[in-house]
Amino acid sequence: MADTTTPLPSLEDLQHWTWVLGKAQQMMLEHGIDLMEQVPAAPAFGAMFDPAAQMRASANFWADTMQLWQRFLDPEHAAPFEETPEQARDKRFKAPQWREEPVFDFLRQSYFVIADHLLKGVDALDGVDPKQKEQIRFATKGFIDAVSPTNFPATNPQVLEKIVETKGESLLKGLQNMLSDVAKGQMTQTAEGAFELGRNLAMTPGKVVKRTPLYELIQYSPVTKQVYETPLIIFPPWINRFYILDLTPEKSFIGWAVEQGLTVFVVSWKSADATMKDVVWDDYVERGQIDAIDTVRDLLGVESVHAIGYCVAGTTLAATLAVLAVRGQSEKVRSATFFTAQVDFSEAGDLTIFVDDDQLALIKSLGAEGFLDGRYMAATFNLLRGRDLIWNYVTNNYLMGQDYVPFDLLHWNSDVTNLPATWHLSYLTDLYRDNKLAVPGLLSIEGTPVDLTKITTPTYVQAGREDHIAPAASVWKITHHFKGPLKFVLAGSGHIAGVVNPPAAGKYQYWVNDQKVETLAEFMAGARETKGSWWPDWAEWIESVDATKVDAKGARVPGKGKFKALEDAPGSYVRTR
Repeated sequence: MADTTTPLPSLEDLQHWTWVLGKAQQMMLEHGIDLMEQVPAAPAFGAMFDPAAQMRASANFWADTMQLWQRFLDPEHAAPFEETPEQARDKRFKAPQWREEPVFDFLRQSYFVIADHLLKGVDALDGVDPKQKEQIRFATKGFIDAVSPTNFPATNPQVLEKIVETKGESLLKGLQNMLSDVAKGQMTQTAEGAFELGRNLAMTPGKVVKRTPLYELIQYSPVTKQVYETPLIIFPPWINRFYILDLTPEKSFIGWAVEQGLTVFVVSWKSADATMKDVVWDDYVERGQIDAIDTVRDLLGVESVHAIGYCVAGTTLAATLAVLAVRGQSEKVRSATFFTAQVDFSEAGDLTIFVDDDQLALIKSLGAEGFLDGRYMAATFNLLRGRDLIWNYVTNNYLMGQDYVPFDLLHWNSDVTNLPATWHLSYLTDLYRDNKLAVPGLLSIEGTPVDLTKITTPTYVQAGREDHIAPAASVWKITHHFKGPLKFVLAGSGHIAGVVNPPAAGKYQYWVNDQKVETLAEFMAGARETKGSWWPDWAEWIESVDATKVDAKGARVPGKGKFKALEDAPGSYVRTR
């Protein structure tokens, strides 16, 4: 049998390649840098293509490439590869083969070198509009994630080993996974059939007590003998299903709030269809939030409610509060809580990359039937974290043919909702692109001007430190507009895990600062950190607003008041695709 072992390079070979690499570096130093110093500065117009900057970048890239080859050919005498902290934490390359096997170690290092220089090239661009530069950087990062050697069978040692181990069965299983996703037009992220509403998700007992063409109102059953007199109504974003706040029982914010003695209502929005083609923001304010608030007040015979708005529903809650203030009806909302919600979009983060004329035209064309397919928005959010929410599944489930892991949060993430096309387009245009909500009077709701500075309602604002959808710095801007008493809390983690963080889990932390400060940086500089969930802090704040309690009977029990139960929670709208 022939010996297929690759021979080690001889001392003569190493000396030759060392001479070649050294000569190449000497040539770059003698000609590249000298040439760059002789090139005159480029004018502002066309500075994006400044030859001096381009040659400087090329020289740096070649220098790093030469060092890379030296490490591959003569590792004992070459300087070691110095990983950045982010590279060292990169989960894609956690398998030992990426460092122990020379070929794959070379691929890993090559990938990091190329990725680093591609991003440096973007950062070095001059004379480019800042937004366009961010778009280029985002696209470059997406390209870098896409071409990772982990995403291709021939350059991923784990995939190669799996193919050999299963005699090709893993490839067939992966192909089956991919074709199944192509057929349904959506990437699978968790085991199908592992979760079901009412069986192991959205299990908090309650009843649907009202149904309109826009929403269902769910009232939850009390579990304490007495409850706070002021009820709580939760407005989740209509971009997603409401049960993000009622996942498995141990993660349910709704269930936990009921246990704290709150009479809890939640709005379950209808997934848009062709009948909602004319629905606009006014509908979500007037026939959505204000109607639901008035319904709860009437049902329980109370003057006020506590209200929670999550994400886009929080943005809308701000408009609702402003409208009520102008109409002299602020007392309808005793307190307002905002989960990762923005009202000033001047620093709205990566999502602004998707808001330009071309993208808006595309969205308009996709909504020709009056609604936007929820899979479009799901794909957009996945792109914001493509490495975790796209390529992770390409590698594990397509290339390696692995089974999907049951995960309630990812089941919810894949359970998409359709959006009213007219309203969604105006939301992106008026808020993300033109930032009209931040300017008093630029927007109105059925003739009532929206002025956030009129809001004096006691407010609790929660932001996520690592939120990539509603960045903490953007959420912070609420503090610049509202005029009433306000408490800002910065939670660990991001847009979802920063909110869905039950106390029993003992995860993450949160920061508060009782001093009046102007910036998020100042807030953090004087903030007090507390380990664990912020939920108990919020419950204490709610009690400080209104501690009055009443017996949990009569209308406090779903279906026992003037509105009879229509069906059990979680209702019908949440099941409609």
